[in-house]
Amino acid sequence: MYDRVYNFSAGPSMLPLPVLEKVKEDLLNYQGSGQSVMEMSHRSASFKKIAEEAEADLRELMEIPENYKVLFLQGGGTLQFSMVPLNLLRNSKKADYCITGTWAKKAYKEACKFGDIKVIASSEEDTFTWVPKFGKEDVRPDADYVYITTNNTIYGTAYNYVPETGDIPLVADMSSNILSEPVDVSKFGIIWAGAQKNVGPAGVTIVIIREDLIGYAPKEVPTYLDYKIHDENDSMYNTPPCFSLYVAGEVFKHIKETGGLAAMQQRNRAKAEKMYDYIDSSSLYKCPVAKEDRSLMNVVFVTGDADLDKKFVAEAKAEGLVNLAGHRSIGGMRASIYNAMPMEGIDALIEFMKKFEEENK
Repeated sequence: MYDRVYNFSAGPSMLPLPVLEKVKEDLLNYQGSGQSVMEMSHRSASFKKIAEEAEADLRELMEIPENYKVLFLQGGGTLQFSMVPLNLLRNSKKADYCITGTWAKKAYKEACKFGDIKVIASSEEDTFTWVPKFGKEDVRPDADYVYITTNNTIYGTAYNYVPETGDIPLVADMSSNILSEPVDVSKFGIIWAGAQKNVGPAGVTIVIIREDLIGYAPKEVPTYLDYKIHDENDSMYNTPPCFSLYVAGEVFKHIKETGGLAAMQQRNRAKAEKMYDYIDSSSLYKCPVAKEDRSLMNVVFVTGDADLDKKFVAEAKAEGLVNLAGHRSIGGMRASIYNAMPMEGIDALIEFMKKFEEENK
């Protein structure tokens, strides 16, 4: 029906085909309004309904407690690297970070501009091939918050636990695994996520923040970087990323219609297990990640020969299996198998991997 490839990109990534079909259907005339959502005033009743339904559906999916606010912002994850410390460094001006990859490291460096920031755990010495364990005893007792990145797209690792931080708020960048499985929101002070992995097109960033953490940005903080401004204006202090938010809302509906997060977790585990089982049984491919810390979203693997890796990526592309090159910082291969990747895509990739292995013994 559609001449589409299997897109294994780390982001922007695949969207569910039923959502794309719905967006196509609504594109020129959204529900009889005579206009596209891209043309619609964000102050209109039609768009207000879109935004309200998106928040309601996300709250239902994630079982977000009433004392948490949901914000739809712009600026991607990079802006959150600044917004978090600017809003949460309110008492001691101290924060503790666990470094498990490039994005956590970038967040740490940004936070260092604003306070006393300490690395309390890191796996950098082993090229981020595992996730450190830490708990309340490792956190400074007067820290204003603790920061983690729950899934690491470049290195293919993920937290298999939620660190215990006591009364100190835990902040989590969930950009690459939000909505992939159930999560206890109450264990976090802030959860934030860029859209372009599991939520929708790039442009909207979700921030789920406990309401007692809002309102402490110093007066010199730029207006747009104050969570309170966005809370008081229902995420519409300025024109929001309307189309991205609309598509995200359609994705939320689709996840609800297909069993919610428990069913999504089952599908994601089945996909990842099939990939890892094949890689582990192969004589050509290796996954460098510690088994207990392997990501369900980003499967990294190598042949051990950089030229052979490049050949693999090129030949896979010719077969309609695209964006399998590993991040430029580490090379190899990476299959990003987010929510929208069907099992058929996994099967197609494994069949190609078998064929490539047979031809390159």
